[in-house]
Amino acid sequence: MAADLAVVIPARFESSRFPGKPLVDLDGVPMVVRTHRQCVSAVDASMVFVATDDQRIAAVCRSEGIEVIETSSGCLTGTDRVAECAEILGVNTLVNVQGDEPVIDPADVATMVEAALAEPDEVLNGYCGIEDEAAYRDPSVPKAVVAPDGRLLYMSRGPVPASKGGTFRMAWRQVCIYAFPRAALRAFADHGVKSRLEDIEDIEILRFLEMGWTVRMVLLSDTSIPVDDPADVERVLAAIRSRGL
Repeated sequence: MAADLAVVIPARFESSRFPGKPLVDLDGVPMVVRTHRQCVSAVDASMVFVATDDQRIAAVCRSEGIEVIETSSGCLTGTDRVAECAEILGVNTLVNVQGDEPVIDPADVATMVEAALAEPDEVLNGYCGIEDEAAYRDPSVPKAVVAPDGRLLYMSRGPVPASKGGTFRMAWRQVCIYAFPRAALRAFADHGVKSRLEDIEDIEILRFLEMGWTVRMVLLSDTSIPVDDPADVERVLAAIRSRGL
């Protein structure tokens, strides 16, 4: 595996919807630790870092032997936190796995790493199909509108793409694994504020689109269960037990 790539797991304690989310107990293991375990099942542990500004998260991670990068408390988003890590680590390709993805498939992490190594100058984001109309209409699920060539056209919390009659036909959701070249992260962070659509939708990948960057979508499995709020914990616990994690 190339030494010029790192996998970063941003973890923030002060979530507005779910304070303390990275440390929530999932069958005896903190969520951020479970996410890290899934990542190191895909790549060497020396390449995987948790990025946080919170000493509680840092202490738990270090007690588990996890490499921690301490970032500033002024980061607007997880991507801004990863941008700080790019400068600290000095690597040119960063794969970002959100800390609230405790059952992410290691094969999906490996797929994104491979895509990032093949296209080191591209901004990449994972996606998968939506089969459930409830997920299509759920504002906590970012929906991706993707061109036939894989370019992201838009991403929204609204039900898109939408038919004229408002019926659910087909849709795709974001999977929160990304890959960024260092130059793109620097431009993202230098923007200094959330972009207009990013702020409305609360979807940070939109900042890249608004800044003129192309985002390429990478098809992944539909097995991830992001933890957006406390109601998601039971679904994750059921998956942990059924998958033997």
